[in-house]
Amino acid sequence: MTKKYITTAIPYMNGNPHIGHAMDYCLADVCARYLALSGNEVRFQAGTDEHGSKIAQKADELDVEVQTFVDEKAETFKEFIAKLGVSYTDFVRTTDEWHERRVQEIWRKLADHIYLAKYEGWYCTGCERFITDKEYEENGGVCPDHLKSYEKLEEENYYLRLSDFKGRLKKAIETDEMLILPDFRKKEILKLLEESPDMSISRPVTQLKWGVPVPDDPTQVMYVWVDALSNYITVLGYPEEDISGWWPAAAQFVGKDILRFHAIIWPAMLLGLGLPLPRVLVSHGMVLADGQKMSKSIGNVVDPNEVIDKHGIDAFRYFFLRHIDTFADSDFTWEKFENAYNNELANDLGNLVQRLATLASKNGIKLENETNVSKLSLEYQELMDKFEFAKAFDLTWEKVQGLNKRIDEEKPWELAKNGEKEKLGECLTTLIVDLLQANTELSPFLPEASKKIAAIFAGEIQPPTTPLFPKN
Repeated sequence: MTKKYITTAIPYMNGNPHIGHAMDYCLADVCARYLALSGNEVRFQAGTDEHGSKIAQKADELDVEVQTFVDEKAETFKEFIAKLGVSYTDFVRTTDEWHERRVQEIWRKLADHIYLAKYEGWYCTGCERFITDKEYEENGGVCPDHLKSYEKLEEENYYLRLSDFKGRLKKAIETDEMLILPDFRKKEILKLLEESPDMSISRPVTQLKWGVPVPDDPTQVMYVWVDALSNYITVLGYPEEDISGWWPAAAQFVGKDILRFHAIIWPAMLLGLGLPLPRVLVSHGMVLADGQKMSKSIGNVVDPNEVIDKHGIDAFRYFFLRHIDTFADSDFTWEKFENAYNNELANDLGNLVQRLATLASKNGIKLENETNVSKLSLEYQELMDKFEFAKAFDLTWEKVQGLNKRIDEEKPWELAKNGEKEKLGECLTTLIVDLLQANTELSPFLPEASKKIAAIFAGEIQPPTTPLFPKN
């Protein structure tokens, strides 16, 4: 049994769970379930990013202790992950004592690549990152994501000497030693890497107190990204434990907006620690609302909780894993969602299960216990191995639609009417086995529904008393 480690980008605790977080969790969950289905031993990390100036400011605005604020937020995110039907094995909070201790050890191990210098330049509080002069000029001094002017900072900080790793990192990206998906993102990262200066990795405590203290320097706290990125290995026990059984990660899932941190800063840290680079960085796009970027100011934010509460987790996962492209920006509208739910999920799959189970039950059809329905098609495996999840989902859905067509063509009800019991038994058994094989391929995407379908056709076949997907 091969060990595989899957990670999600830990969300920042200054806001509520949103669609981007849901995509991270669901894509990683599909990957983890598929790897487990393929016979691997899987560890799957999730967590919360709880330090930094934005969190301190938010707690201050609400007039609560920062620790109390992040404690409550962490519970909110844990509940959200559970609501998505996501099954992680490891959870890390960056305020966990063991995480902070290990991060400080990581800093010490990177000491040869760290130096102290004065910084004078631009900073975006919203992004929690320093801005190059070139980026400042290109954006006209205003952050395009937060629509706020960059701040001018003058302070003494510690720097990570990125120049120590650029050559090695460039080669790793170009040769796909660290594969960046989709491929066009790789080109963007290579350009950013070329332009990246050494990186400021601390803030003075006079500016920020809510963070992990820099070892042996009480005047500085760590830059939030150094703290946050380290979670992927601290949760495995590094540096106190040997993590070679699990690291490098088989895949790390991140939104395109934070890919630069994961594809430049994080691998530079790993190289400085003498650790291997992650095998794959999977960068997913954004979910747009009716063609526009979601924004509170526009009022077009889609709350994932609202979608789940209205239609359930299977409907949520169905739409966002099949109709939202794994890599590109994709569009959500309630009309598209309702059509997909009623015309595809309820009609194609829900009705298929109902029809087959009813016919089998009426005619005393029962599957043999040794029937093998765990086979994954080669084409499906190839797509899943390339992280083309939406395409793999499409492929399996074509099988579901094909089964509906076969029922209409083979007309098992006429075989029953004509008393052709043997032909009827062969017809229905073949259809049910093919449905259950498709159901196995659906299980990483629709885990709840697939369990229900498997249970319906186990032992004495019992048609569901209520529709699997009730129509509106």
